[in-house]
Amino acid sequence: MRSESGPVAGVVEGTETSTGLVVGVDIGGTKTAAGLVDPSGALLDTATRPTPAAEGREAILDTAAELVRSVAADRWGSVTAVGVGSAGVIDPERGVVVSATRALAGWAGTDLRGGLSRRLGGLPVATGNDVHAHALGEQWRGAAAGCADVLLVAVGTGVGASIVLGGRVRYGPRSVAGHAGHMPVPAAAGAPCPCGGTGHVEAVASGPALLAEYRRRGGTRAADLAEVARLAAAGDPPATDVLAAGGIALGQAIGGLMNVIDPEIVVIGGGVAGCGAAWWQPVRAAIAVETLPALRDVPIVPAALSATAALLGAARLASPPPTRKDP
Repeated sequence: MRSESGPVAGVVEGTETSTGLVVGVDIGGTKTAAGLVDPSGALLDTATRPTPAAEGREAILDTAAELVRSVAADRWGSVTAVGVGSAGVIDPERGVVVSATRALAGWAGTDLRGGLSRRLGGLPVATGNDVHAHALGEQWRGAAAGCADVLLVAVGTGVGASIVLGGRVRYGPRSVAGHAGHMPVPAAAGAPCPCGGTGHVEAVASGPALLAEYRRRGGTRAADLAEVARLAAAGDPPATDVLAAGGIALGQAIGGLMNVIDPEIVVIGGGVAGCGAAWWQPVRAAIAVETLPALRDVPIVPAALSATAALLGAARLASPPPTRKDP
């Protein structure tokens, strides 16, 4: 059974030494972006458009194809493949969207690989989830550069993760590996999770959960989570307490994952990671309590590449490095 990312048909594994270019595409609920990437990981050109999320899969694929042609227009003959990181659960082997939220109308069941390849004259296309693309981007040129075994955790509207081992994303046989938001933590006992379950860390540590908890505690001065973070930095007790509680819950989940995975480095990104010391300190403290002694020196660092990580990682999906062979 397939459990890790692999090269697409027509793309030679380990093309870092080739002269071919790859286009990385990032399909999200609100915007779609494309970037032309050279073999060294340099981003040569980018373009972005709103995702026609309400118009259905054909319109979304049309937009992605138009962006690919836009960024590669002057170098089309040098483009060897396209890599796509998309919202939703993506089967990288079949190139199909297994499931997706209502944010992208009709996206579940889309033949992402075939539909985009046909629009691009048969150009090889590799596919993966957008969080996995972020992880590969950070592992290639960002905060985890030089590390083969990486845990990336993205904390925003939800809580997701990607596990990179030997330079390759681990997908699992059902393409759902990395759903860290659905790990149970004590603070979430009984709390409803967006997945339909209860007691999961996403229910108490995601951005919407933190803002809702601040308001539940009587906080009325914050229109969004960024304002909660500013209030916490100024010493507002409810804001400080809410960020600390969410950070501790997240740190417990991350520490548990580290005990299982044994990563070289942990990279944390997403909008919630911008909440400052009032959030980061409890996250790190909880990780230290939860992890085995041998893992106490694993670096816990913020993501470095912002939006460009997904484009670089998507390109990496289409031209992966050689797999590391453990002794």
